[in-house]
Amino acid sequence: MAASDERPPDGWAFLGVGDPFLVVPDEQRGLLAVAGTDARGRATPVAVCNSRSFVRRVAIRSRFPVHALAFHPRRPLLAIGTGRYDGGYFFEGELLLLHLKTGAVTSLIENDFGRQVLGLEWLDERSLQVLMAPPDDWQDETAHENGHVAVVARADWTTVPARSLNGRDLAGPRTPAPRPEPREAARRAVATLRSLWQAQRAEPSGDL
Repeated sequence: MAASDERPPDGWAFLGVGDPFLVVPDEQRGLLAVAGTDARGRATPVAVCNSRSFVRRVAIRSRFPVHALAFHPRRPLLAIGTGRYDGGYFFEGELLLLHLKTGAVTSLIENDFGRQVLGLEWLDERSLQVLMAPPDDWQDETAHENGHVAVVARADWTTVPARSLNGRDLAGPRTPAPRPEPREAARRAVATLRSLWQAQRAEPSGDL
C-alpha cells in the first residue's frame, strides 16, 4: 500500500464497504469495525480490520442499514445494530452478533420484523444496552425522534441462541433518540479513518 498523508491513494475502496458510514475502533485489540454504503445507498456492508495495517479480517453484509457497532469488552464478538423505517408503519431491523474468529453471524431478535436498533453499548461483559426505535409509528407523532432503551444481560454472549431476544428482553423506558444526518455521519466516519491512517503512517517502522 503506497504512502499517503491523508488517505490511501485509492481512497477507502480497499476496505470493501463502499463509502464509509460508521467507524468504531477497538484500541485494546487493535481492531476497527467499518460499516459502509452499497450502490443503493444503504449502509449494509460491515468489515472488521486490523487498525494498524488496515488488513481486513472478516466481512459481512446486513439486510438493513447499519446504525451501531460495539465490540464486546472481552469476547471476540461485535454487536451490530441495523434497521430502517419501512415507509408506512414499522421500524424493522436486526441485532446481529458477529463472531470475530469464525465469521458466524447470529440474528438475536425473535420476530420477523425485529426492531430498528439505533445504538449499542456494552456496560460490562454480561450487559448490552440497546437503543431502539419504537416498533411502529401508529398514532405516535414523535416515533421518528424517540425510542426505547433496554439492557439485555446474558452470562455468556458467545452461546446466545438465534432469535432468543423477545419483547420482554427489549422492553425499556422511552428516551430521545434523534437520528443522525447521513452526510454528517459519513463525514465523521471518514475523519476517524483519516486520523487512524495518519497515526499509523506517522509511527516509526522499527527498521534500522
